[in-house]
Amino acid sequence: MPESIEHQIIASDLAFPEGPVFLRDGSILVVEIRGARLTRIQPDGSRETVASWAGPDRAGPNGAAIGPDGACYIANNGGFVWSRRGDYIVPADPTSGATQPDAYVSGSIDRVDLDTGEIHTLYSECEGQHLCGPNDLVFDSAGGLWFTDHGKRRAFDEDRCGVYYAAADGSKIERALFPLHAPNGIGLSPDESLLYVAETPTGRLWSYPLTQPGQVDPRGARCLVNMIGRFDSLGVEADGTVVVAAIEQGLCVVRPDGEISYVEAPGPAVTNVCWGGENMQTAYVTESLEGKLYAYDWPRPGLELAYSA
Repeated sequence: MPESIEHQIIASDLAFPEGPVFLRDGSILVVEIRGARLTRIQPDGSRETVASWAGPDRAGPNGAAIGPDGACYIANNGGFVWSRRGDYIVPADPTSGATQPDAYVSGSIDRVDLDTGEIHTLYSECEGQHLCGPNDLVFDSAGGLWFTDHGKRRAFDEDRCGVYYAAADGSKIERALFPLHAPNGIGLSPDESLLYVAETPTGRLWSYPLTQPGQVDPRGARCLVNMIGRFDSLGVEADGTVVVAAIEQGLCVVRPDGEISYVEAPGPAVTNVCWGGENMQTAYVTESLEGKLYAYDWPRPGLELAYSA
């Protein structure tokens, strides 16, 4: 049975929130994909818009991370098709399952100045191929940026996707892993010797050894979990435990010894987790379809990321 952990709602009525980032002042950044904006939420639930993009069919801030310069870096999926399905608004055409809207051009990696809200696009292509649908990202201590490209679906085909490594100043981008099946969540082990990648449709969590910053040894790939269901984003605890949002099934907890368990999560679409608060033992969890941000009293501390703001 899934474990039940005490939690509370921090904010509601968000427009498909993902990518939570805890800030030093106690506030939390989230992207609102359907709202095409970056939002700062205070502990009391009050909020303000930090930055806004053109519109949800042309831009989709999907993941967020603080970079070495204190700015917020965004995985911009380039926009989705939004449709009503029952009680919820979902990022897909209900008939074909297509996610790519008519106004779509490409995805991108964007930099947001947290003081001014100015948005600057760093990358929209790699080796002459446009980025299809960047989804999630994480910085290493060398200042490099790892990110997944989840791709786009059309009525009769979908993109081949991968994982990229890029410089924070926009000077260099490389394809590090290719192809993967709609990669989504991404993270690093505490000693940065392993890269973790979650694939959505396969329900697989992969680990890849890193030989140096930006360099993956795919021969050492291990599938840590292969579940019946779909994975979204992930976070890493201080002891190396990986926690993956398992959409309909809660939070999948993968301990360093390989033990797998689940934590209950309310709502039908838990998508992201990050840590903050006292001793890094508050887990902030997004539920995207219901538009909520939760705070969990987590039993272990989360990993302090390479950079904060």
